[in-house]
Amino acid sequence: MSRPLHRGASGPRISGSSNDLCDSQMKDKTEKEELDRRGSYHSCLFLKFPFRLLLPDNYTPKYGMAENDFASDSLVVGTQRSRHRLTMLLLKFSLILIVILALTGSFWWAISISTTSRGHIFHGYRRLQEQLVLDLWDVGELSLGSSRLKELEFCSQEFENHVPCFNVSANLALSHSDSNEFDRFCGHEPRQNCLVVPPLNYKIPLRWPTGRDVIWFANVQITAQEVMSSGSLTKRMMMLDEEQISFRSASFMFDGIEDYSHQIAEMIGLRNESNFIRAGVRTILDIGCGYGSFGAHLFSNELLTMCIANYEALGSQVQLTLERGLPAMIGSFISKQLPYPSLSFDMLHCARCGIDWDQKDGIYLIEVDRVLKPGGYFVWTSPDTNFQGVIHTKEHKKMGKFVHDFAENLCWEMLSQQEETIVWKKTSKRNCYSSRKPGLGLSICSKSNDVESPYYRPLQACIGGTQSRRWIPIEERAAWPSRANLNKRELALHGLHLEEYADDTDHWKTAVRNYWSLLSPLIFSDHPKRPGDEDPSPPYNMLRNVLDMNANFGGFNSALLEAKKSVWVMNVVPTNGPNYLPLIMDRGFVGVLHDWCESFPTYPRTYDLVHAAGLLSLEIGEPRRCTTLDLFSELDRLLRPEGWVIFRDTAALIESVRALTTRLKWEARVVEVENNSDERLLICQKPFFKRQAN
Repeated sequence: MSRPLHRGASGPRISGSSNDLCDSQMKDKTEKEELDRRGSYHSCLFLKFPFRLLLPDNYTPKYGMAENDFASDSLVVGTQRSRHRLTMLLLKFSLILIVILALTGSFWWAISISTTSRGHIFHGYRRLQEQLVLDLWDVGELSLGSSRLKELEFCSQEFENHVPCFNVSANLALSHSDSNEFDRFCGHEPRQNCLVVPPLNYKIPLRWPTGRDVIWFANVQITAQEVMSSGSLTKRMMMLDEEQISFRSASFMFDGIEDYSHQIAEMIGLRNESNFIRAGVRTILDIGCGYGSFGAHLFSNELLTMCIANYEALGSQVQLTLERGLPAMIGSFISKQLPYPSLSFDMLHCARCGIDWDQKDGIYLIEVDRVLKPGGYFVWTSPDTNFQGVIHTKEHKKMGKFVHDFAENLCWEMLSQQEETIVWKKTSKRNCYSSRKPGLGLSICSKSNDVESPYYRPLQACIGGTQSRRWIPIEERAAWPSRANLNKRELALHGLHLEEYADDTDHWKTAVRNYWSLLSPLIFSDHPKRPGDEDPSPPYNMLRNVLDMNANFGGFNSALLEAKKSVWVMNVVPTNGPNYLPLIMDRGFVGVLHDWCESFPTYPRTYDLVHAAGLLSLEIGEPRRCTTLDLFSELDRLLRPEGWVIFRDTAALIESVRALTTRLKWEARVVEVENNSDERLLICQKPFFKRQAN
């Protein structure tokens, strides 16, 4: 370690030249030795303070030296500003020199190594790169002072159910109208890095499957008048019982959801809804889902229904559906394409969903066609469908006729109509579009416009997905659950080899077993049991809604299902990483594209478990448009009280973000990953903070 510089030492004062010293007459031996000693000492100091070389030759310090050859405290050489400037110049010069030497050495070392060791060197280089970025990040954090390490404040009460990017009043102020005020607009409001506190009287949701049929009234933003109002479409679906809302198996138009599902199956040509799987139906997009009763019923038949609905400040369909432990997210057909790949769902369902399908020249139906798989079904239940029978209004007749004609133009086949329900089947043959009558005015998207995985792109007025290599009719795909394991030919469509896919599957099977062995003692530490009784394995007690922030191939989802965990997983594919969302959807899972520098389209307190494997490594390699604190505060908003977060990443990254968990008041621990010295787990739990009554 270098010795500290003495205060005021900026190099010895040098006057005259070396010739003056040599030409002087030395009459005494003692004087000569003294001069030699002083000359050596000056040379030593000159080497000791090399930044003296950066000064002009004629530079003369303002102050002289003391007798001991060091400036006194009162005679400091130069000003503080000059000395600081010189020091910074020296540091910059040294840093440049070190970088040049390091790059030169790395270059000659790299070309001298054998090709067999390049993988290890790249791995080491990647680790050094991460460490460098983290060190710079740490320096930046420390330079901002101790205030950056303070715990986040709690949000005000107005943020209890706030969803960023869906600010209706702000959208109206920005002149978004004609229903566009309910659309998604990010970046117009400042970030609020604060902790969202649950509503007064909030309670932990009931365990699955009880929580599917009964939820706590205080947990959602809905009034008793909405539940009990005679004008509400959900009156016969919901009952308010003191502190709870219970959902009965009844709909607003039929005697029961079971009868309605059975009717749809018969219209397709099946015996009942349990045969949907045999017809190739696994994933369903339910538009304007009410409160998820259709999907709740079909879940018992291994059908996965994703609910989407517009943002609603009060009585939200999405919020109540998620509270029941069912898949849902905020989404609309207003002006942008949904963040799903083309050819994603086996069925789309709209039961009085409130969409005027005849508006904007049928562009909403074109978006339905885009996300529907070849051979998939579109089910529409509405008074507008009854264009052959008793018509309530002239507008109903007009819309029904328009949809009927437009569906034919999309190469949809009308299978059946019963009362207010009609079922269409999308064509399985690509050549149907080219064989249509000329002059119908509905064109096929060009290759440049046919984006397979759009991210909130404006709606397109052309038929998309027809040029995709994934054009495989649902009846030709393996039935569920075999569909979850794609064959070699299907993997090739996504650019994957069977070996790579198999390794990923085995990896996540092991990881899920390890996760549960770690979580079980933590979850049940506060739940005593009788001697000899076995703990019911999570997630039966605690976990239902799961978010995978960097889903990759969907291996985590697959491993959870194979382990018989009663969960559903929202598989998120970051927009700045490899896009395997089409593969995930082809496996019979649900997922979405998302930019994690933006808020996720859901309400606060949505997920019981958030999983992020490799997300930190992915984000650190990109230009930083948001901070790690922004990401973590968003996770806190998404998590339910007492919910869990599992980060899996390199040891350096895990250690660097661990301090942020303290700022969010999370309980956290770092766990080593078995047989992998370079990875760590960061397991966190969000506490349950209760809002105090005023």
